[in-house]
Amino acid sequence: MPSAKVPSSEIPAADGWQPIGDGITSGISGIAIAARDGDTVDTLAVRDNKEPGQNRLVAVRYAPDAKPRVRPVAWAGEPPVDLEAIDAVPGRDDEYVALASSGKAYRIHRDGDTVHVAQEFSLPGASPDANYEGFALKAVHGTIAAVWADRGQDDRPAKLSAAEWNPRTNTFGEPDSAEFTVPYPADDVRHISDVKLSATGALTVSSASDPGDDGPYDSALYHAGRISVGGEVRLHVADGPRRLGTFPRHKIEALACLPGSREGILGTDDENDGGSIAAAEFCHP
Repeated sequence: MPSAKVPSSEIPAADGWQPIGDGITSGISGIAIAARDGDTVDTLAVRDNKEPGQNRLVAVRYAPDAKPRVRPVAWAGEPPVDLEAIDAVPGRDDEYVALASSGKAYRIHRDGDTVHVAQEFSLPGASPDANYEGFALKAVHGTIAAVWADRGQDDRPAKLSAAEWNPRTNTFGEPDSAEFTVPYPADDVRHISDVKLSATGALTVSSASDPGDDGPYDSALYHAGRISVGGEVRLHVADGPRRLGTFPRHKIEALACLPGSREGILGTDDENDGGSIAAAEFCHP
């Protein structure tokens, strides 16, 4: 995978970032792996745009030492408002679930440069007071598990939830939930800005500082705990999350992991400074 990756260490260098657009409508708030061919990775990313005519989805091709190829993807029908996360449906080609900040989910099918909505549904127990910024799907020991997160803000902890998910009916089992906070960033912090789940049940989250549309931003990645399966999906959140890396000057809102690899893709929504993408070693194979 990419030689131009951002290293994941206690204080990683801020090189390796590749811009994918300028201005406040060009950041990405969630990302999923679509395909891989050697060192080239194709992704599908969501944008948290809200107004008519603004792009909701973008295909980004990432390769080392090359400018990312960025291509808008159209949303057939009425576009959603404030998409914050996306993940691929395990075992289903070109199928994804995208999540809005309200907790409304969209099962979508991609056909080239257009996606079509197959079904809309809501997270179980979605609260009007929450702001959902993370969602992940993964087959874990034969069970398809979903994990999602209300981001929290400063003194209000994030809330992680996990449950079994049925891809035939788009329904959830009984969710298990836990609060989650991070020690860093310390100011204007969103404790969870995205979450991803490994095939072994490990949870990785991003956290971000967001003081406003002009920044300055700061982000960190954490190993947040794990889930277990067997009868029900259970959530085991770490009392002291292990920090995997810090990423100054960027607001990371999107994580995606390459299957069976420690390598993954990071995406940012840097508001007036647009969006960027980079590779880093932060995943649990």
